[in-house]
Amino acid sequence: MSRDSTSPPDPASITRAQALARLRHSLAEGGIENPALDARLLLLAALGISPAELVMRPEALLTEREAEILADFARRRLAREPVARILGEREFWGMPFRLSADTLVPRPDTETVIETALALLPDRQAPLRIVDFGTGSGAILTALLHELPRAWGIGVDLAEGAARMARENARANGVGDRASFVVGNWADCLKGPFELVVSNPPYIASEVVGTLDREVREHDPRLALDGGPDGLEPYRVLLGEADRLLAPDGLMVFEIGYDQGESVSHLAAASGLETLRLAHDLSGNTRCIALKRTRSHGRTFSVPAGDKD
Repeated sequence: MSRDSTSPPDPASITRAQALARLRHSLAEGGIENPALDARLLLLAALGISPAELVMRPEALLTEREAEILADFARRRLAREPVARILGEREFWGMPFRLSADTLVPRPDTETVIETALALLPDRQAPLRIVDFGTGSGAILTALLHELPRAWGIGVDLAEGAARMARENARANGVGDRASFVVGNWADCLKGPFELVVSNPPYIASEVVGTLDREVREHDPRLALDGGPDGLEPYRVLLGEADRLLAPDGLMVFEIGYDQGESVSHLAAASGLETLRLAHDLSGNTRCIALKRTRSHGRTFSVPAGDKD
């Protein structure tokens, strides 16, 4: 890649279409996995235009300021900063979520948690109480409240910056009046009970965190990645609180690592919970686990016919 590829171009000599082509080539040469998509997203953001405007006016010339912003975006992306971090937000469940240094970038795989919870809830109009541990950007709780119009929820995060961002995202997406966010260490600050307990906790083994892709290890908060020596420590904590947190017919739905289904199922059984479902993401990997109390611990959770795997 030549120096000109990421230096601010002369706005009198480059059009939107040319800038897009140049950026796409630079990203491809730099080994970026989806150069065409990333280039398009970065160009639209740098110019502050819609996709339709790009299509209608591809020959419009970049201003000096637009060229400077685009060059900065290019440098950051080539340094493996994720597009969502550069833009400051990411779409999840069809809604925009702003990000901060204290939050993970919401990923499509995490939507499996939402899909699984909704599939197992017998009544979406019920006035459910929900708690989301390690709420981060608030994506899981906000998505659930969007789909459950009479539900109310609490998001808990150890990072104050994450709790603040989650609150802003809930408000921006229209569910702020039914969501509260607190700073705390897992369930220490809560009493329960809740009909639905959800979490995308840190589940990467400590020694593995340093081997993750640069986009993750250099830009996602370690606090949201490191799950202890075996990656299972957060599950031990949350499952140990299940008897106190769960309502009699309550449901727990957690995101898990692709190889953690059996381990988390065993931990759950030791806490008096049975596995309702191990759900898979779009890549076919085990991505979340749904749990309920065993019969010996109270009434069973009513699973709609045909939904139990």
